[in-house]
Amino acid sequence: MTWSDFSARQPLLEQACWDTLYMVGWSTLIAVVGGLPLGILLVLTDRGGLLRNLAANKVIGQIVNIARSLPFIILMVALMGFTRSITGTTIGVEAAIVPLAVGAIPFFARLVETAVREVDHGLVEAVQSMGGNTWTIVRKVLVPESLPSLISSTTTTIVALIGYSAMAGTVGAGGLGDIAIRYGYQRFETQLMWITVAILAVVISVIQFAGDYAARSLHRRGAHLGPAPKLRLLKAAS
Repeated sequence: MTWSDFSARQPLLEQACWDTLYMVGWSTLIAVVGGLPLGILLVLTDRGGLLRNLAANKVIGQIVNIARSLPFIILMVALMGFTRSITGTTIGVEAAIVPLAVGAIPFFARLVETAVREVDHGLVEAVQSMGGNTWTIVRKVLVPESLPSLISSTTTTIVALIGYSAMAGTVGAGGLGDIAIRYGYQRFETQLMWITVAILAVVISVIQFAGDYAARSLHRRGAHLGPAPKLRLLKAAS
């Protein structure tokens, strides 16, 4: 690929980058909004949970497992009717957000479940002894204490969605995956395909670095605070 060829493709690459970030950004937001309460509910309804309900826990768990087991390309096809009813089309950036978000919600929910289970149960019991209800415990103990892990989980979800968005590009969703297939593969512009791979690698590296840095910073702050000051803050806030 000559410099003039690259200059001609540069607007396409720029638009593809924005399309990818748009798809991943909205899908991540929807996944967090839907997956966070779902993951917390899996913990609360399990054995020893504050809302112990094994039947509900098993039903929710099975739904999450089935949704996670579907390969993304099959999920896209299965949701075409649902996607069309929401966006009016099955191709393009907006249409891709629907299967991306649906696929990411159960994925993120399991990560949330793992993060919340790591919270010190002693803090939960302490807030219960102060008269805190379930909502108070979730809002002031489970979510704040698991926040570093939740940030890491969000980072993992974003990285996974970038890969899914590239896959969605193969069926007309737009973004860098679409450029790699239409120009890099179908038109034999191999160098352009590798440029898109390099851009994806850089984007993923930046996101991973930012997420790891934020998680480490919160973890150090929580470790420095210690359990006794946490209890005093929780007692003052309750």
